[in-house]
Amino acid sequence: MNIKEKFLEKFNQEPLVVRSPARVNMIGEHTDYNEGFVLPASIDKEMILAISKNNQNICNLYSDDFKESFSFNINDLKKTDKVWTYYLMGVVEQFQKLGLKISGFNCVFGGNIPMGAGLSSSAALECCLAFALNELFSFDLDKIDLVKISQKAENDFVGVKCGIMDQFISIFGKKNHVLKLDCRTLDYKYYPFEFDDIKIVLFDTQVKHSLASSEYNTRRIECEKGVEILKKYYPQINSLRDIDLNTLNKHKNELDSIIYKRCKYVISENLRLNNACDALENNDLNTFGKLMFETHEGLKNDYEVSCFELDCLIDLVKNEKNVLGARMMGGGFGGCTINLIKINSIQEISQKVSEQYNKITGKKLEIYTGIIENGTSIIQL
Repeated sequence: MNIKEKFLEKFNQEPLVVRSPARVNMIGEHTDYNEGFVLPASIDKEMILAISKNNQNICNLYSDDFKESFSFNINDLKKTDKVWTYYLMGVVEQFQKLGLKISGFNCVFGGNIPMGAGLSSSAALECCLAFALNELFSFDLDKIDLVKISQKAENDFVGVKCGIMDQFISIFGKKNHVLKLDCRTLDYKYYPFEFDDIKIVLFDTQVKHSLASSEYNTRRIECEKGVEILKKYYPQINSLRDIDLNTLNKHKNELDSIIYKRCKYVISENLRLNNACDALENNDLNTFGKLMFETHEGLKNDYEVSCFELDCLIDLVKNEKNVLGARMMGGGFGGCTINLIKINSIQEISQKVSEQYNKITGKKLEIYTGIIENGTSIIQL
């Protein structure tokens, strides 16, 4: 049963239906909250949300994925033991903080985004609801407002200090294009990413992570600590974005070895991303792919957010001539690797990697292909 049918069955009203996509990030990992650059794309895995006003103060939610219902008073937003509700209540709270009056609504949602795979199902849900409420209540907010509402919902209500990338690409995604985003200024530029012989393939470790876990926020604190120390010498700097490797190395002895490694990774990753965009402009996917492999090494050794299963998947493809590039993607400690694989080799490589991965880890590999699609939109009024 699809989401609209489920909505009609539960509420017997004609809903507004909105879709919001998952995302992959080609390169530029853990740079967004350091005011750096990222290069994501929205893909053909999505959250679907059906919604209508109910002219009460009560919001009635149904998660088709969890097969769970939940109701809350629009004027009394409180956390419960159902964590999935946080993403929705967080969005409602942000509209209220802007002084925008929302009445009660009925809502059913679900999708085909694998949870815990690092494809940002949470951002897709937040953007879905923000976009839908903006339409439903005719607030006339622009896309960037919806991005900020969705991000702040996750920062403030959910409690994950994520950067802006996930919500930005979920709203601003463009078919057959990647998007270079400057996370400080929010300037962005699209680059065509449509190759007849290459496909994006995701290998899911089946190791689940939670970005709300302490490690994600710890990395932020470590990066901020590095900036704080260097700011004594360079008062004009505001983030690692403002520092080059030579400057960092000048002060290496004043930094704790862990802080140094974190800073080195972020500064190097911004360089790699800009080089990757140059490679795309030159239609040079080989160089692009090599930079992806370099990113994985940095995430593994300097940022230390990889894990045995992710490293195993990279080791299994790094000598395959038909794999142009691969790296872990997302917050880390599980989730997916993203791979650029020649189309005529996908089946053979996937089977080989799957068998080897199972033999080494005892885990079953899940495999998804990604087609780059447009960002959040209305399916049906």
